[in-house]
Amino acid sequence: MKVEAEITDKGFKVFDEESAEEIHEEKYYGKILDDGTLQLSPCEALHLMEREVEFEVDGTVLDFEEAYQIFCEVDDEFSYKYPAYSDLRERGYIVKSGFKFGAHFRVYPRGVNPYKDGDKREREHTKYVVHAVPENHNLSFQEMSRAVRLAGNIRADMLWAVNDTEDQVTYYQVDFKKL
Repeated sequence: MKVEAEITDKGFKVFDEESAEEIHEEKYYGKILDDGTLQLSPCEALHLMEREVEFEVDGTVLDFEEAYQIFCEVDDEFSYKYPAYSDLRERGYIVKSGFKFGAHFRVYPRGVNPYKDGDKREREHTKYVVHAVPENHNLSFQEMSRAVRLAGNIRADMLWAVNDTEDQVTYYQVDFKKL
């Protein structure tokens, strides 16, 4: 699938409403804006490129490596966020921004509609709040505690996605333990 897009400070913007809707319906990639366009985060755009979606920017098809370099220049954390995002997507999870929870991602179980209106059944809530870090990253106890509390407030589990030098991701879950 070839899609015309524009690179923005937030990733890619897809203007063709038919393409935007088709991409959005495929496991809830991106966010449909009020004007009918689709805003894709850098992680979403790159993952779609790996899944055979070609993005044409200013008449030229952007290749994966070029897009990756652009996003790394814009976001210092991109090189370890993207492997975590891609791994979660390949496992079948729906991954959205976790910005309002102080983390990189919020993760929904397979088959859940994260945009459903009205009461949400327990299975439709965020399952995990995920923050990606590079190998050998130091976390303070305060940082861990704050993240676990925020995740707990929405009945989610807090995971740290540790990206090693080979871009392999290992997940660590931290919970409060009552004594």
